[in-house]
Order: sequence, then structure tokens, then C-alpha cells
Amino acid sequence: MSAEQAFGHRQNYRTTRAEYFGALVVAAAAFLWHIGDVRWGPAILLFVYIDVIGYIPGLIAFSLSKDGRIHPVFHVLYNVMHTWLSAGVVVLLWAWLVGPEWALLVVPIHLFGDRGLLGNYTKPISEPFEHFETARQKAFHAARQADAARQTEVQAA
Repeated sequence: MSAEQAFGHRQNYRTTRAEYFGALVVAAAAFLWHIGDVRWGPAILLFVYIDVIGYIPGLIAFSLSKDGRIHPVFHVLYNVMHTWLSAGVVVLLWAWLVGPEWALLVVPIHLFGDRGLLGNYTKPISEPFEHFETARQKAFHAARQADAARQTEVQAA
């Protein structure tokens, strides 16, 4: 990707994903090295807040959607909660208000894991929130296809 070509190439995607995976290994090693010093309540809270705010509401909306379309706010929530800027603000505020601690490593572990292991980056509003179809959406599409077939038969008759 470059300033002139604002789209990614497969090799860039693979390289960036490998870099994130490497960073995940380093962060996870530091976390494991200090596992005895980790406070588990804050670690769990700091790990899940990103998805509780940024992913789960969109997943629920997507799952309940008949056609897979959901309000753009869910894409924005996902994208904001999965940025280094918002994660950095949370980590800095936590370190300032509560104090620095090893549990804070779960925030970069979460983001490095999303990108390095899962290959998840931002969710463009123009694309589906998820790239799988729920049972409800499959049934909706099957009903639409059956209805379209019946209408074609009626028009042909």
C-alpha cells in the first residue's frame, strides 16, 4: 500500500499480519514471564472490554438481521474500539488512575491477536459486518429466492 495506491496487496497483508503475530509473541512472552504478578480481574476486564463494546453489539445486530445489513454505528464502534489510539488512551488512563501493572499487556495482546492470528482489521461500512451467513439470513434468502421464482412463474403464465 502507498499514498498513491490506497489499497492493500496480498503480500502487504501477509507481511503486516506476520509483524502483528511477532508482536503478539513478544507481548504474550512478557505477560507469561510476569504471570505471577498479574491481577486477573483487571486482566479479564481489559481483555474483554474491546469486544464487549466494539464487537458483540454488532455481532448481535448482524445475527438478528434478515439480510445481513446493520446500522453503520456498529462498524464505527468496532473500528474505534479496535484502534491503537483508543487502546492507548485506556492503557494510559488505567496506568495514571490505577497504576501501571502487568495486566495491561492483555490490551496489546488482544489487538495483536486480532490482527496476527485472526487477520481482523477495520470493518468498512460498505461491507458486511461478518462474512458468514446466519441461519436466519439463510432462511430469509431462501424465502426471497422462492418468492422470486413464484413471481417468475406467475409472470410466465
